[in-house]
Amino acid sequence: MSELRELYQEVILDHNKNPRNFKKLELHSHHANGHNPLCGDKLELFLDVVEGIIKDISFVGSGCAISTSSASLMTQFLKGKSIVETRHYFEDFHDLVTGKELDEEALEGLGKLAVFAGVQEFPARVKCASLSWHTLINALDSVDEPAATE
Repeated sequence: MSELRELYQEVILDHNKNPRNFKKLELHSHHANGHNPLCGDKLELFLDVVEGIIKDISFVGSGCAISTSSASLMTQFLKGKSIVETRHYFEDFHDLVTGKELDEEALEGLGKLAVFAGVQEFPARVKCASLSWHTLINALDSVDEPAATE
């Protein structure tokens, strides 16, 4: 088994068992729900955005290991990032999990999120990995309907 695959499994399992930022953020400026009907993943995302910067971000919900770990890693990664940066990272992450080629700088910029590169080998799991990200965009755009990955 390759090193990347082992790291992928380790990170997924760790963040699934002990998701970071798994709580309802009582004071939030942005909020959205997400649902992946294919896998049954459900997510509620909370953001506290101050002057264009994500000061805090959290989620609650239930889902498969990939969905939960993706949301956990995403919330860790985006704290302190600007909305402009966040939209850029959404594009890079989406390209990563859908198999589009990223340059080395973009890949390095994703940090630990790069472990999700392996998801592209399992098309049904792309929706699991990207649910939290689509929910994030809905929250930032104040979209009332749940983000869906169907």
